[in-house]
Amino acid sequence: MAGGLREWFEPTSAGDTPDYRFSLANERTFLAWIRTGLALIAGGLACAQFLPPLPVAHLREIIAILLLVLGALVALRAVHHWAQTERAMRLGTDLPRSHFPAALAIAVALGAVVIIVAVLVQVF
Repeated sequence: MAGGLREWFEPTSAGDTPDYRFSLANERTFLAWIRTGLALIAGGLACAQFLPPLPVAHLREIIAILLLVLGALVALRAVHHWAQTERAMRLGTDLPRSHFPAALAIAVALGAVVIIVAVLVQVF
């Protein structure tokens, strides 16, 4: 397995075993991110299937695809962050910093604004 992929899927191969409570907390955080990714994917599928056509051509499909892609990115980022954090705990180094939660919040807020504008255009 390539070095980069090994780091993603085998973070336990380095350093010392940390206190199990920290490993379990890291796992709970990972699972929370996976739930977030699944919710975004479910939202994308719901948009594609149940959202009526919007006044802008293909806006419904664009929103659905963006939600599906965002959900996939969240899932990939979750496993990457889990592995980085596990490795840092095992090596006794600082935990990794991440701007991903802030970027995700901004993306969701911008998406909400786009949907609000589309609804308002349709109503008026």
